[in-house]
Amino acid sequence: MTEQVMAAIDGSKYSEGVSGYAAWASMALSAPLTFLHVNDNHPQTAEADLSGNIGLGAREHLLEELSELDERRAKVAQEQGRLMLTAAKERAVANGVAEPATRQRNGTLVETLEELQDEIRLLVMGKRGEMAHQDGDHLGTNLERVVRTLHRPILMVPEMYKTPEKVMLAFDGSKTTRKGVEMLAKSPLFDGVPVHVVIVGAETGDNRSQLDWALKTLRDAGHEAEGAIRAGEVEATLRGYQEEQDIDLLVMGAYGHSRIRHLLVGSTTTEMLRKATKPVLLLR
Repeated sequence: MTEQVMAAIDGSKYSEGVSGYAAWASMALSAPLTFLHVNDNHPQTAEADLSGNIGLGAREHLLEELSELDERRAKVAQEQGRLMLTAAKERAVANGVAEPATRQRNGTLVETLEELQDEIRLLVMGKRGEMAHQDGDHLGTNLERVVRTLHRPILMVPEMYKTPEKVMLAFDGSKTTRKGVEMLAKSPLFDGVPVHVVIVGAETGDNRSQLDWALKTLRDAGHEAEGAIRAGEVEATLRGYQEEQDIDLLVMGAYGHSRIRHLLVGSTTTEMLRKATKPVLLLR
């Protein structure tokens, strides 16, 4: 089974950014691209059951009408999804992808992606979906659930696409971030893109040794790499460095501690995602 770049799209304002970054990743990785749209037919709000207050005949008629209404809604949602997929495919072709595929499924996004994850090399999705509150600091529930569930790299993207020209890796010497350095070193995704490695902490011998290892690993693989050790609060320090150096894409581990891995996204990760205006690549 060929692993592919999979892009989850819906009717949200992030679909254009998802399409752009997915096309970029597909071409950089020389991996097939598939756009996925999931029809979630679960009702969004509970409707009051008034059938007990009316006669039997009228109740049966009402239930029939409600069933027909649900069928019509499902057909409309399916057609809307098909049009979204067609538009995304056309954008990807215009961006240079030869033969992007499309898939439409019924169910929930999280369950669908969990079922398909063996096929996924990289998942691309927006910060929030079409049903989410659109507050700038709000993080979509689907994204949090997907990050908790999937064991694949996830690229969370903003509304508009911009080709990454500088990448920053938030590094702490942990197993996850060391694997991240090794992934960056060998992945064609960032060929020719300068990489900044940042440790938030004190200037200690151990931190300096960890940073030197990361920079050597990247440079030995042919990357232009530079590093920094900065003291301060983690999220604010990383964000400050990103703005100072005009970083286009942030790479970080999805969790700060394995003990909370199955309970919630690490607090630093969550804050970075909530305030992110540029893409974030989450590693598992």
